[in-house]
Amino acid sequence: MFLTPTAGRLARAQARSRPLHKPKPIPIVVEALQLRRQSTAAASSTSNGLQTIFSGIQPTGVPHLGNYLGALQQWVKLQNGAAPDTTLLYSIVDLHAITVRENLAHRRRWKREMLATLLAIGLDPNRSIVYCQSESKLGLPDNADPLDELSTMKLKAGLFNYPVLQAADILLHRATHVPVGQDQQQHLEFARRCANSFNSHYGRTLIPPQTLLSPAKRIMSLDRPSLKMSKSHANPSSRILLTDSKSAIAKKIRAAVTDSTSGVSYDTINRPGVSNLVDIMFHITSSESDTVATTQHDLAHDLQDLSMRAFKERVTDAIDSHLAPMRDRYEAIITDRGSLLADVAAVGREKATASAAVTMERVREAVGLDTPWEFPGQP
Repeated sequence: MFLTPTAGRLARAQARSRPLHKPKPIPIVVEALQLRRQSTAAASSTSNGLQTIFSGIQPTGVPHLGNYLGALQQWVKLQNGAAPDTTLLYSIVDLHAITVRENLAHRRRWKREMLATLLAIGLDPNRSIVYCQSESKLGLPDNADPLDELSTMKLKAGLFNYPVLQAADILLHRATHVPVGQDQQQHLEFARRCANSFNSHYGRTLIPPQTLLSPAKRIMSLDRPSLKMSKSHANPSSRILLTDSKSAIAKKIRAAVTDSTSGVSYDTINRPGVSNLVDIMFHITSSESDTVATTQHDLAHDLQDLSMRAFKERVTDAIDSHLAPMRDRYEAIITDRGSLLADVAAVGREKATASAAVTMERVREAVGLDTPWEFPGQP
């Protein structure tokens, strides 16, 4: 049985904005047996050469431009370009985010904002499994005692072993490919080692994932171009959020650190600030049909005669033109008074939990922890 009240709200949200793609009905109630069959099919497909793509992002609220160009933009491209039989899972990794004490209201709001953003940039919950990490994998019962030694051990494993938790997410969903930035390659190698080590002892059960490197380089801070753009920086003008208005974008770009050299050129060593703006503009416009420049050097050459003021205005226009549809769609989603986000999260939770259950069944069988109640040879 499928109920689709969410589809109407999503359609109305899109009608009030500039849509990124045509919405499809979102199933709100999905039979557990059907989910299990879908996940079983996905599990068996990985052994037949079909792909499962997995990636995750911490719930830090509305992402900044560096998050989008370095990862999220590629998620949408992978979704829209994937073969119909490819499984895609995108996780809000909220367990990764509880290593420091935060205001609980902020943490809950940031999860809502992150989910709304993932929908706003074009992730389709009918095509991709979009879910919160803590809702599908931790394995603690609802009535778990936080002082219980076993519960404490499980929580510590999630809090203090980032590479282990990341590897668990990847292997749990039988990911064949994981899109990551260059700074995450070592963690993915650790996941491969875990899979190969387990398989060497128990036979081929887990899938060693392959790396999909993001084509975008790291986007740097606007006020300190030697540092990666990050929300941890004290100055809010160091980063552009995906929901920033055009006036906010213009103000931040005008204040971006550049240099006194005339003209525009791409030289990351001697002109890091200017080169960072060229990087941003190049990756923002690279998917547009009328784009001529094929490299950052080509783009800088095309803009070389512009004054720094005119160049920054061009960068501002390019960013705002790209973000405006997402910004409008985000506003429609986040202000929806119905249960749109809750419905999307519920569907993702059910699908992700079913996917994880298939892997755990295989793991238990491989190590002899399955339930041997049937008589040997009994079907």
